[in-house]
Amino acid sequence: MSEKIEVGSVLTGKVTGIQPYGAFVALDENTQGLVHISEITHGFVKDINEQLSVGDEVKVKVLSIDEAAGKIGLSIRATEEAPEQPQRAKKPRNKRPAAVVQYQDDSAQGFNTLKDKLQDWINQSDMAKK
Repeated sequence: MSEKIEVGSVLTGKVTGIQPYGAFVALDENTQGLVHISEITHGFVKDINEQLSVGDEVKVKVLSIDEAAGKIGLSIRATEEAPEQPQRAKKPRNKRPAAVVQYQDDSAQGFNTLKDKLQDWINQSDMAKK
C-alpha cells in the first residue's frame, strides 16, 4: 500500500469495477479501495450503475485503511456538500387525555388469557365513555 494515503485524505481516483455492494476505485497504479454503495452519494442508491461507470474519475475521501487485509474504505459522499433538507411543517397532534384504567381486583392481574379479561376491558371501556 502506498505510504502517502492516510485516513481523511481526499484523492482523485478512477472507477475500475462496479459490484452490487459498491465500486472499486484505483487511487494509483498499485492501490485501490472500495466505495460502499452507502457512500456513493447522499440519499438512497438502488443501482450503482445509475451513478457511476467504469472509467469515471471521482473524488474520494479515505475513511479507513486496513493494512493487514490490504483494504481501503472510501467515500464519494463525504467529498460532497449534503443537500439541504426541506423543513417539514409539524402537524398538530390530536391530544386526548390518557384513559385511566382501574382494576377492580388486583389478584386478577397477571397472566390471564385475553379471553378471560376481554369482557372486563369492554366493561371498563364502556364505563370510561360515560
